[in-house]
Amino acid sequence: MTPALASIRYCLEGATPALIATCSPDGTPNISYLSHVQYVDGAHVALSYQFFNKTRANVLANPRARLLVVHPRTGAIFRLTLEYLRTESSGPLFERMRATLAGIASHTGMAGVFRLLGSDVYRVRAIELSHGTPGAAFEPPSRLAALRASVGDIVGCHGLDELFSTMLRAVHERFDVSHSMLLLVDRAAQRLYTVASRGYARSGVGSEIPLGAGVVGIAAREGTAIRLSRAATAYAYGRAIREAAEREGDAAALDTAIPFPGLDRPGSQLAVPVPMAGETVGALLVESENERRFDHEDEDALVALGALVGQTMYALQHPDDSEAEEEAAPPPHDPAQGPLLRVRHYAADHSVFLDDEYLIKGVAGAIFWAIVSDHSNEGRSSFSNRELRLDPRIRLPDLADNLEARLVLLQRRLVERSDSIELRKTGRGRFALVVKRPIRLEQVC
Repeated sequence: MTPALASIRYCLEGATPALIATCSPDGTPNISYLSHVQYVDGAHVALSYQFFNKTRANVLANPRARLLVVHPRTGAIFRLTLEYLRTESSGPLFERMRATLAGIASHTGMAGVFRLLGSDVYRVRAIELSHGTPGAAFEPPSRLAALRASVGDIVGCHGLDELFSTMLRAVHERFDVSHSMLLLVDRAAQRLYTVASRGYARSGVGSEIPLGAGVVGIAAREGTAIRLSRAATAYAYGRAIREAAEREGDAAALDTAIPFPGLDRPGSQLAVPVPMAGETVGALLVESENERRFDHEDEDALVALGALVGQTMYALQHPDDSEAEEEAAPPPHDPAQGPLLRVRHYAADHSVFLDDEYLIKGVAGAIFWAIVSDHSNEGRSSFSNRELRLDPRIRLPDLADNLEARLVLLQRRLVERSDSIELRKTGRGRFALVVKRPIRLEQVC
């Protein structure tokens, strides 16, 4: 029986180097080791183009090649007949391969040598078993049961806060992943902000990284899964954040930046996009201290999970007309008492400080300043999502940068940073601002 390419994907995980054989126009053969073979789909693979070497010269002149790959668990050897089609030097496939190559380079001490110039895409013309027994190679562990259980967890969610927590709990309990976080895209600022995390000493809610930084930044920018089987210095988040601040000439931002919650020394990472209505609105990042923790089965299942979460986000923000905003009585609370709480707002970037402690900035900061101002000036405590979307003080970006997610971020930051102010949901599309101490507003232009 001729095996399908999908059935031998474990051979393409890079545990055992592959061999490629090519031939020059005059018939001279050449054999080379490959650092990486990338599965593209059921009919194509991609090979890394790093140097203009003999192999590349041969396939450009004679677009046929033979590839030997080894199953890391059974030792079975497969021979693939390939036909060169094209080279991609940007885009999702290129970024996936560049991230993988960076991990290999860091692991082997070749970070300054390995540099991906392009992804050479080949059509797989034939696959043959060259050595060994194929049976066990066709039985990879399935993540389908974990995905099915996760779907059951998620479809019952009634709000974004519940959805985000449920997603990370499902990743932990169903997929046995201890460290995970969810980040959403701020298109206007070209950044990602953390809305939920699990398994870290600090939650990092509200922390930001540049769009395109690290595996999760690339996954969000390109709308594709990025998987690192080994740690890669080129994808270190601390360095990415510092370099971004230096490029923008904003070293002061490092002093108020919320620490990113990632592992200091991740052995492996996997980031998958969260799409909504045709646009990538965020990404899920899972990490492990162990190398090669995540394989293509994890990747496929979590890509599906990310898509489900994106569509659920869309559904929760677009209820049927019969599910319009419902108002409930605001929660009872005692009159504000105790020492005065200073709420300071910087108009330049909507940074907000409670006394002298940083809370939040950006869109979430603008939301907080608007509602706390109305509370102070008009005595209001009840608000609706609908009115905030139309509030000119907030200047909410497009739908993809959604209001509900910003409210979840703000609510979680208040829980972590203050016991004097909180947001409480009071109904569908409605919430209350609960202030437990007298406040004084300070506007800084």
